[in-house]
Amino acid sequence: MSFAYAYPLSRFEPAVVPDLNHRATRERLSASALKGFFKLAHAWQLRDEDACTLLGGLSSSTFYEWKKKPARVLEVDRITRISYLLGIYKALHILYGSKLADQWVGMPNRNLLFGGKTPLAYMLEGGLPAMQTIRQLLDARRGGM
Repeated sequence: MSFAYAYPLSRFEPAVVPDLNHRATRERLSASALKGFFKLAHAWQLRDEDACTLLGGLSSSTFYEWKKKPARVLEVDRITRISYLLGIYKALHILYGSKLADQWVGMPNRNLLFGGKTPLAYMLEGGLPAMQTIRQLLDARRGGM
């Protein structure tokens, strides 16, 4: 006799994960991702150099071209980076008021994770894994994990 395990029914459906390997998916997401990133960069008062680093080492000439003409197809890595950053932005705005939420990445932080550095410095040094870690930290703080 075999038993099949089943999860209890839920009124919530799992989120559909977009397949970023398909060009059509990236075409659909790229413009809004860039628009969101540039708004985030403005809200966080990022230096252009730091914004380029967060985007994965983008050259400044390419960065300025993207600001002028955001209609392009981003690579999987860049969409993923922007997704983590926008998730961090959203979590901060859920946890804190708008002013503190936008200042948080630039403030020295005593959490052991940051060792007195700013979350921005942590992300600039640690890249994508650091963005993922901060996103998980903030999601856990807001009860999402």
